[in-house]
Amino acid sequence: MLISIVTPSYNQGCFLAETIESVISQEGDFHIDYIIVDGASTDGSVEIIRRYESLLHSGERPIRCRGITYRWQSEKDQGQTDALMKGFARADGEILAWLCSDDTYLPGALQTAVAFFHENPDVSLLYGDAWYCDPAGTITGRYPVEDFDLSRLAYFNFICQPSTFFRREAFVTVGGLDNSLRFAMDYDLFIRIGKSFACRYLSQFFSRYRLHEASKTMRDDLLFENHEETLRLALKHFGWAPLNFVYGSCAYYCLARLPKVLTRFRALHVCAALACMVFRSLRLNRGVRKNDLQLLTPANIRKLFKKREEILLG
Repeated sequence: MLISIVTPSYNQGCFLAETIESVISQEGDFHIDYIIVDGASTDGSVEIIRRYESLLHSGERPIRCRGITYRWQSEKDQGQTDALMKGFARADGEILAWLCSDDTYLPGALQTAVAFFHENPDVSLLYGDAWYCDPAGTITGRYPVEDFDLSRLAYFNFICQPSTFFRREAFVTVGGLDNSLRFAMDYDLFIRIGKSFACRYLSQFFSRYRLHEASKTMRDDLLFENHEETLRLALKHFGWAPLNFVYGSCAYYCLARLPKVLTRFRALHVCAALACMVFRSLRLNRGVRKNDLQLLTPANIRKLFKKREEILLG
């Protein structure tokens, strides 16, 4: 079986070698079609990409699967989604996945994925567990993954992108990634595939998901846009603006616009975000939704007073 992995890359040379190593060191009965799409990095990333190309072509780098096709390009693009679609347009594999340039696969990940798809021809999307790690690669927590339930995906993305693989047929049928999305292109894709194809969770660790200050998941200046995009997608696909998504968007909206002296007091920030949430939720949902009332659990309320990293790491 041929599996295509696309890595979008831009100025993350400090992590890139580890990402590449985690792909080309995979062992098993499959062929890897590896495509790196670099956005004209200026930090030495291209030199790292070229070095691995040379090592593979010269035979200095041992190959532990049936073969590796290693391709890359470096040019300015319109962002991560654009880079990914460029890569997938060149991909030849029956099975597709992407691994960002700061994440890594765990040993045996691709063999497990390939074996699963071979044994389960009716399944089009497979996802598994993932570890959170810090910039040094130290494990800091576990991504909250759970069995597939499309209705629950409406308000909680329990599918971890670097631990996800899907069939080309499903990807093409649903139209690939939406190039207008900057942050939640994975969430959008999983919903669209989940509506038309069988998806399955496998209790197996596939990857390490790195959290660091420069990542889109953690950058304070991008969190409002990130949450707002996710909220719009939930409304688009499910006709519902979930209360937790509305609160997240409001919380970062208030954080960016309230005087800094006020945001230092967590209780004041939470009160402002709650007031914003009530107004937006009533407007977007045209009233109170029963599903929203079910989200008002003690665990969710406690999250209001936690920092983002504390929530991610559980």
